[in-house]
Amino acid sequence: MIISKRYKTASTYALVGLSALVLSGCANKAVVSYGDAQAVETTDINFGSTDLQKVASQMTDSLLSSPVVGTMTANKRPVVFVERIKNKTSEHIDTESITDSISTQMLRSGKFRFVDMSRVESVREQLTFQNEDALVNPATAVAFGKQIGAQFMLYGNLSSIVKSNADKSDVYYKFTMRLMDMESGLIEWADETEIRKTKEKSTFGW
Repeated sequence: MIISKRYKTASTYALVGLSALVLSGCANKAVVSYGDAQAVETTDINFGSTDLQKVASQMTDSLLSSPVVGTMTANKRPVVFVERIKNKTSEHIDTESITDSISTQMLRSGKFRFVDMSRVESVREQLTFQNEDALVNPATAVAFGKQIGAQFMLYGNLSSIVKSNADKSDVYYKFTMRLMDMESGLIEWADETEIRKTKEKSTFGW
């Protein structure tokens, strides 16, 4: 059988094109892998996961090691209300993640109990349903007026100062927290931590 030169050429082009498509598909295929959640994040200069872990850990350690807090929690577990951290920076930062991390670490210590004010409306709706709806057995309904009030409030602020020029950017974060006695209004504990991050223009323009 004689195969024409034109047919051979067309077949060659088709194979080359198919190979290119296969290779292109392999090159563009995304590869997903797990990383270390505790690894230092250096993607950019903004507030990131490493900063969140740092401030949450330092504030919790400071609070739990305070002599005043040690006396306060020696024979009881005070009830604390954690207010969401106020974001005073120019960035969009999920400060609820910071308060969640701090309250979780405090709860794990076994020295505190918490009331979750972010769920008050949901609790109220459920109690109303239990006490007023005919579908619920009155003997099993949770009564109104039985919840425990918070004795202390934990609150704080996250602020920043940003400076930049053509060659360098610098951002300074300051995180402060306070523990207030709800009855007396006295501040029983306070601390702060700082973070400074810089980004310089590469010599090679990368």
